[in-house]
Amino acid sequence: MNTNPKPAAGKPSWGPTLKRVLGLPSLVAFGLTSMGILSVVAVYGAGTEISDGHLPAAYLAALIAMLFTAHSYGQMARHVPVTGGAYAYASRAFGQPVGFLVGWAMMLDYLFLPMVNFLLFGLYLNSLLPGIPPQLAVLLCLLSVGLFSVIGVAWIKKMNFVVVSASVAVILVFVVLAVLNAPNLSLENVVRPLSLGDGGIAPVMAAGAVVAFAFLGFDGVSTLSEEARNPKRDIPRGIILSTLFAGLGYTLFSVAGSLVAPEWRTIQNLDAAGTELMQAAGGDVLMVVFVVVNLGGLVLCGTAAQMSVSRVIYAMGRDRILPSVLARLQPRFRTPYVAALLVSAVSLVALFITLEQAVFMINFGALIAFAVVNLATIKVLFFDLRKRGWVGTLRNLLLPLLGFAFIAWLWTSLAWFTYLLGAAWLAVGAVVLVLRRGRGGNLLALDFDDAAHDDVTPDDDATGGNAPSESAEGARIR
Repeated sequence: MNTNPKPAAGKPSWGPTLKRVLGLPSLVAFGLTSMGILSVVAVYGAGTEISDGHLPAAYLAALIAMLFTAHSYGQMARHVPVTGGAYAYASRAFGQPVGFLVGWAMMLDYLFLPMVNFLLFGLYLNSLLPGIPPQLAVLLCLLSVGLFSVIGVAWIKKMNFVVVSASVAVILVFVVLAVLNAPNLSLENVVRPLSLGDGGIAPVMAAGAVVAFAFLGFDGVSTLSEEARNPKRDIPRGIILSTLFAGLGYTLFSVAGSLVAPEWRTIQNLDAAGTELMQAAGGDVLMVVFVVVNLGGLVLCGTAAQMSVSRVIYAMGRDRILPSVLARLQPRFRTPYVAALLVSAVSLVALFITLEQAVFMINFGALIAFAVVNLATIKVLFFDLRKRGWVGTLRNLLLPLLGFAFIAWLWTSLAWFTYLLGAAWLAVGAVVLVLRRGRGGNLLALDFDDAAHDDVTPDDDATGGNAPSESAEGARIR
């Protein structure tokens, strides 16, 4: 199957394409670094306080809910195996204007996500080496991420494996030491934080809305469809597995934390609860190791986010909805280097904003993309391709509806100024769309013919689904 974009009639070919070098393990590692396995420490204090000591239960609730949206991403990645993620899926389902606005909202998420990592890198490095000013550390991290984004996935995948392995090792060591040093180890203390407390389900679900944002980044795997060796098989698996592994890691860490500090009110600084727990379990050595590994994770998490947004911008440039210069690939590494350098330039904003401001901007773009991908799954698979039957109805209607419902509920947890800034960003995007749409031409990057011919699955046949013929699918997709 050829999934490279085909130029529209009369249009020149874009030349070199992205390099297909990623297998399933690399995609899972990319998803894990995008989420940041050790990011669990960032919300440990707030999540524990809101859930009244039942953070593991909150993580399990958030994991189950996020898996619905991850499932929708996987389904769309299988049927639309091109780069661009939610931009491509929304374009396929609802047309390019909607797709562009979704992609524009995604850029708000992906542009600020690297900045969060840069700012955290500056804070952590300054805590380890006080002589280095945070802003200098931010600039060093930004330049490193810019370089890695141009080098491309073939090099970064090796670094991802190293950092993911180190992060998993830190969590496992912490869990073992937490068990050995628990002040009151018992089965009851292990099970209690996994259950509902005296407050019932409400505190757990409220905390679940907070910790759900630790899963932001799994969708970045979907932007690598044109760099995966077998995108229709491995992209969906990479999305689901990375989400599942991250959720289990978060839950395991939070269970271990509850063993070290069974009464969460004894934690002196909830904002720095993660490092406090590390020190309680393994002393200064484990805390320093955690900080060092986390620094490496922040660099690669920022790289993963920047690579994701540069591929969305690349797809838009290839569609000519943004200037076509953004679709240029670096000849040696075959990466969208112009888009990556543009993101690095925009990321200089990290030198002048606060961590809180960056975090709020991420949430708006991510939730728009998540909501629309759930709806796109229903539109494309259940209605357009008529993948029904009882299995098809479950996978292509009910599960995406559950995913959309959870995302809609997460919207209620955002601050009011997030809506205001997000609306302003979308308004700018609408102006760009009007100015650029006339130059867009046909959907150069979104030729779905090749994706259509393999759409009939054994599930459809086995359950009596009314899957259309290949020729009908191709005609409808075109």
